[in-house]
Amino acid sequence: MGRAKMGDVAINGVVMSILASRLPGLVFALLLGLAGLGLATLPAFSHLQLSALTLAIVLGMLLGNLVGERLPRRLAPGIAYAQRSLLRAGVVLYGLRISFQQIAAIGPGALVLDLAIVASTLGLGVWIGRRWLGLDRDTALLTACGSAICGAAAVLATERLLKPEPSKVAIAVASVVLFGTLNIFLYPYLQAHLALSPGSFGVYTGATVHEVAQVVAIGNAIGPDTTDTAVIVKLTRVLLLVPFLFLLGGWQARQGGARGAISIPWFALAFVGACALNSLITLPAALRERLLDLDTLLLATAMAALGLETRFARLRALGPKPLVLALFLFGWLSIGGYWLTRWLVG
Repeated sequence: MGRAKMGDVAINGVVMSILASRLPGLVFALLLGLAGLGLATLPAFSHLQLSALTLAIVLGMLLGNLVGERLPRRLAPGIAYAQRSLLRAGVVLYGLRISFQQIAAIGPGALVLDLAIVASTLGLGVWIGRRWLGLDRDTALLTACGSAICGAAAVLATERLLKPEPSKVAIAVASVVLFGTLNIFLYPYLQAHLALSPGSFGVYTGATVHEVAQVVAIGNAIGPDTTDTAVIVKLTRVLLLVPFLFLLGGWQARQGGARGAISIPWFALAFVGACALNSLITLPAALRERLLDLDTLLLATAMAALGLETRFARLRALGPKPLVLALFLFGWLSIGGYWLTRWLVG
């Protein structure tokens, strides 16, 4: 047997070994993700607008805490892989929900509003979290970016750069899901009392509500004009995740003393590529729907894997301060976002 052939055999053996070690944990996390998808279709959960991602992490947390250390160790490599690689793939496919034409259609005022909301919420979150509440950097930043940009998806994308403890990621996800869900009930009530047209209220909703699913739920409760505008403004805000990740990577490099060595979030570039593809090419409706379903499944699987590694004892160790920070940012988005909308959009 030649050296080249022996090398190929060795490489194939290593690849098969890696796949075999990850498969049990991947299948386990995938089953939990599928369970989250199934539960999200039930009337009791769909009425409450609980997404598959939220239900998947709850299932993972319940199972992880009930079984805990009794989970077979052979599941660990696959669970860790789901938290990392499946998450990145899900973030990339998320770009198929956004087109540059949608962004151009919202007008400069709404775009400036999105920028102002993201920048101010990030700045306030980190400053208050670190200076007033004494939180560690990772917890403050994860909570702030989840409130500022796109909820759980932003937290999970930022996690890939920060590499914090799973409990810090879980508490950030839990806080943005909690206050984002409150918006579903609060915003339809506010619409009747705020001096905003249906279109302007859609801009306000898209610029200040945490998750895309929550924006859709609020819009459906008000009317189609509000829904369409809110979703476009929200998806534009989601796209701001990319420059945020690059800025964060550069800041981390400077903090580490590595001049010019920036950690490039390649999956963020792929996310922009997916947006560009969606802007330039009209994919067949059936294919696009399947890809978006796959995206939801990948993100739900990653959330389930994250939940499995989250223990309530670790969350208790973080104390109530992350929730206090999320509450403050919830207030800023609801009140400060309204005045910014009146000023910039009218």
